[in-house]
Amino acid sequence: MTLQTIADHVGVSRMTVSNAFSKPDQLSTALRERILAAATELGYGGPDAAARALARGTTGTVGVLLTGTLRYAFTDEVATNFLGAIVDELAPTGLALTLLPEGYREDVAPARDVAMDGALVYSCTPELPALDVLRRRRIPLVYVDQNPAPDVSSVNVDDRAGARAAARHLLELGHRDIGIITLSLTGPHGVLLTDADPPAGDAHVSTQRLLGWTGALAAAGVRPRIIRQHHCQVEEAYDAARVLLDRPDRPTAVLCFSDAIAQGVVHVAEDLGLRVPADLSVVGFDDNPLAHRMRPGLTTVRQDLEAKGHAAAAALTAAIAAARTGGAARPRQVTLPTELVVRASTAPPPQQRP
Repeated sequence: MTLQTIADHVGVSRMTVSNAFSKPDQLSTALRERILAAATELGYGGPDAAARALARGTTGTVGVLLTGTLRYAFTDEVATNFLGAIVDELAPTGLALTLLPEGYREDVAPARDVAMDGALVYSCTPELPALDVLRRRRIPLVYVDQNPAPDVSSVNVDDRAGARAAARHLLELGHRDIGIITLSLTGPHGVLLTDADPPAGDAHVSTQRLLGWTGALAAAGVRPRIIRQHHCQVEEAYDAARVLLDRPDRPTAVLCFSDAIAQGVVHVAEDLGLRVPADLSVVGFDDNPLAHRMRPGLTTVRQDLEAKGHAAAAALTAAIAAARTGGAARPRQVTLPTELVVRASTAPPPQQRP
């Protein structure tokens, strides 16, 4: 079944049938409806998508490269809110969104094989093979939660300032024995450390948040105890928090890489008979819906996920539009502010209470 089959059935040209699908404004409403009705009657599914993309020079799709499995995009509330904002921004353009896992094999490589007009690189390690593949394809890219590059637009939040504000909040409450549970791609994982320097080659967000926390604590003469975990999951955070809290010299407060990790810390505290915040103060990061649901309400650092998604999608559509005209959009480096949100999970340490 082809366009010519429909054209012969209706008694019009092949181009007229093509316009009915791709340029409806070129036809009268009555003629277009007659063509589409004939296509339905004959079982025609529409023009070949690959052929249309080749003819137009555009696929109508943008990719999002993710570190880890695609399940993360559907289960992590920070990721789902961010992706939702991207979809909202792309809606008027008609562009579709394709999620790209980081996996790369000779026979299966989504970053290499999926047709797309451009891609967002979301919180990926700089050495990721799939990222190198995207760069070599020379399609428009925008980095999100990545180390900025001079030739690529990027959208970040001020992670370091947010982490610094969280650490200063605990210091102002009187805490001097403070733990940190953070993410690290390189490890070591699940062991107690006092080395405050970010591991070489770690992800941008992990590095910036650790620098923010430790910089503020060092200025006050406080040396934190640090545990690194590999994934931002409550279960893994639970194990990390047990290492930090199930000991006689436990800290009086914990700074967490994310609200999900903070939830794991609160669960461990409850299992150990500790009250939050009477015995232990907990601070998260992101201010995702989880922070509002937790009891007590979680003190956290807010990042504007809606603004981040809109800015990322807008930067990518601008780069794609410039590429279609043979030009190049000037790279934009956007850094969005963060804000400390104080709720009920933080209080002065027990020894300083009346």
